[in-house]
Amino acid sequence: MRRFAVIAAVLAAAAAAGCSSSTSSPSAGSSPATGTITVFAAASLTESFTQLGKQFEAAHPGDTVKFSFGPSSGLATQITSGAPADVFASAAPGNMDDVVNAGDASSPQNFAKNTMEVATPPDNPGNVESVKDLADDSVKVALCQPQVPCGVVAAEVFKNAGITVKPVTLQPDVKSVLTQVETGNVDAGMVYVTDVQAAGSKVNGVTIPASDNASTLYPIATINSSKHKSIAQAFMNYVLSPAGQQVLKAAGFESP
Repeated sequence: MRRFAVIAAVLAAAAAAGCSSSTSSPSAGSSPATGTITVFAAASLTESFTQLGKQFEAAHPGDTVKFSFGPSSGLATQITSGAPADVFASAAPGNMDDVVNAGDASSPQNFAKNTMEVATPPDNPGNVESVKDLADDSVKVALCQPQVPCGVVAAEVFKNAGITVKPVTLQPDVKSVLTQVETGNVDAGMVYVTDVQAAGSKVNGVTIPASDNASTLYPIATINSSKHKSIAQAFMNYVLSPAGQQVLKAAGFESP
C-alpha cells in the first residue's frame, strides 16, 4: 500500500507540474493589446500619410495602419454608408462636416493646408506659362470632378483669375489628374503644390499668383464606430504631433 501511495504522489506531482506549465506559458509570452486600423484619407495625402503610417508602426510595435486613399467626397459617402473605417482625413472641411453631421465622427481637428498649382508635362507642349493660359481652347486641361475638393478649389482659382476653363477630362481625384499630365494625355492639370512636388521630374509646375490662388484645409477625426479607438486616436495624435507635422511640411503642406 505504501508503494502505491508513493507512486500516486509522484503522478500527482507530475500532473500538477504539467498544469502549472501549461497555464503559465501563455502569460509568459503575452503581449499588449494591438490591432489594425483603416485610415480613409484624401488622395493628395498618399505619399505623406504612407510615410506617417510607417513611422507610426515603428513607434507602436504590433499596431498596423492600412490606408484607403481617394476623393474626400467619395470617402465621406462610404463612411456615412457604413464602410468600416477608424480615421478620416479629408481634403476639405465640408466633407468632414458631412461625416460629423451623420453622427459618424466628432471633434475634427485641422492638421494641414494646401494650395493649387498648374502641372504640365516636362516639355510643356501647350506653352502654359500662367493659370490664365488654361482658358485657351487649344490647351487640353484635366480637372477634378466639381464635387471633389481639388475641383472645388480649382473653380475658386478660376473665379479669382477671371477665366473660364473647359476641361477635356474630369477625373475622380487629384492623383488621377496628375496621371493625365504625366502620361501626356493633356497639356495641363490643376493639382495641389504637394502633388507637383511628389511627382518630381515627371511634371513641370507653373506657380499660381497668391492673388489668384485658393487653398483648402485638411481636418482629421476618429470614427465613432471604430473597434480600435485608442489606436485610431493615437494615429490622429501622431499626425498632429511635431513629428507628423514635420513630414507634412516636407511634403509641401502648410500649417493650418
